[in-house]
Amino acid sequence: MRPLRYSINITLDGCCDHRGITPDEDLHRHASEIIARADALLFGRVTYEMMEAGWREPVPAGVRPDWMEPFAHTIGAAKKYVVSSTLKRVDWNAELVRGDLATAVRQLKEEPGNGLYVGGVTLPLALANLGLTDEYELLVHPRLAGHGPTLFAGLSKPIDLKLVGRKEFASGMVAMRYELRK
Repeated sequence: MRPLRYSINITLDGCCDHRGITPDEDLHRHASEIIARADALLFGRVTYEMMEAGWREPVPAGVRPDWMEPFAHTIGAAKKYVVSSTLKRVDWNAELVRGDLATAVRQLKEEPGNGLYVGGVTLPLALANLGLTDEYELLVHPRLAGHGPTLFAGLSKPIDLKLVGRKEFASGMVAMRYELRK
């Protein structure tokens, strides 16, 4: 069974709004590496539309720094599953996931492979409440945003985690990986 991993950028005060962080080359290199190791990405509608709008190629020269291009290529090439009851169709190497969320995600996890990555805020909360997330990676940025949204508001019960990896970056960002405590 392939694991479901969640990765998100947050500020020191817990803000997970992508506009609350300052992206840099190290962050994009790290994100490219984890996406490249995944068999597929799992997004809700909002995250899918945001990522597609920001990363779908081609983009005119000079719109983004050259160091962002490897991430754009990696996420563009990645297989994507989109959980949505409102979207009629998706493309950008994506497929809609319909029906019961727990059943659909369990089926994806049962396929052979290295793992799935989920991003966003709402879908990961639902998956955590269903007990389907195997690993959490928090990319903590050295910034206080002073606003939300924050992670896991509405979690049905506490989830105990064990730190299994930590990586520090020149920017002061720290990536911390956790697995479920057994």
